[in-house]
Amino acid sequence: MRILFLGDIVGEVACLSVYQNLPIIIKKKKIDFVVVNGENAAKQGVGITDDICKKLFNSGVDVITSGNHIWDQKEIMNYIENENRLLRPENLISPAPGKGFGIFKAKNGKKICVLNLMGNVFMKKCDDVFEKSKKFTEKYDLKRDYDFLIVDFHGETTSEKMAIGHFFDGKATLVVGTHTHVPTNDARILKNGTAYQTDAGMCGVYDSVIGMDKNNSLNRFFKKNSEKHYPAQGKVSLTGSIIETDSETGLAKDIEQYIYGGDLKNSV
Repeated sequence: MRILFLGDIVGEVACLSVYQNLPIIIKKKKIDFVVVNGENAAKQGVGITDDICKKLFNSGVDVITSGNHIWDQKEIMNYIENENRLLRPENLISPAPGKGFGIFKAKNGKKICVLNLMGNVFMKKCDDVFEKSKKFTEKYDLKRDYDFLIVDFHGETTSEKMAIGHFFDGKATLVVGTHTHVPTNDARILKNGTAYQTDAGMCGVYDSVIGMDKNNSLNRFFKKNSEKHYPAQGKVSLTGSIIETDSETGLAKDIEQYIYGGDLKNSV
């Protein structure tokens, strides 16, 4: 089967692009299951709302992951309790509303587990992500408990993302990083069969500073008059990766970086 993972959706203009283009991508690329990170999807560029979640699901998204901005739109705290397809990081300090992973049924009947984790380095305080990952793999097993495992690791540093990728190698179908909003050109299959990409990038305007208005961001760096960060307007690129899975092993046969629209060089 074929899985599409898309990086952080940033702001309203990016949401509109996903709503409009995702059904086309699913059909053209013969996608069976879609995961997106939605933690920046709100109009302000931080957090997500229940209305956005519903529109993403209606556009073909199967699961929405998140990260450090999950609670920035307060209404989501009630919504996440009743919507298992919206995940928050599993290693948030307890108690936290919602769930950090779930097992979902794809269109072809396969069981797909999606695990949402957040890094410890330069991020909001949360439980040790490596200890939490170890406990997860001790309790759950690829092929025994689910057919495929997708891990969204929301983190700041490349080293932490690469380390978690190697930890899950052979235990997960895909480990993909989110949060930095810049797609990395290192999509590959690790030694034990897990597909890996350090960062999926973002669904957003790349003529920006990680999705935010570039002029306002420059003013902030120069300590001039500026407003709170707000999403850039312009042409949107949707970035992430497409994974071809091995049904017998639950691991990956292939991974390709995927870019659609906007200023970045598009995938074929």
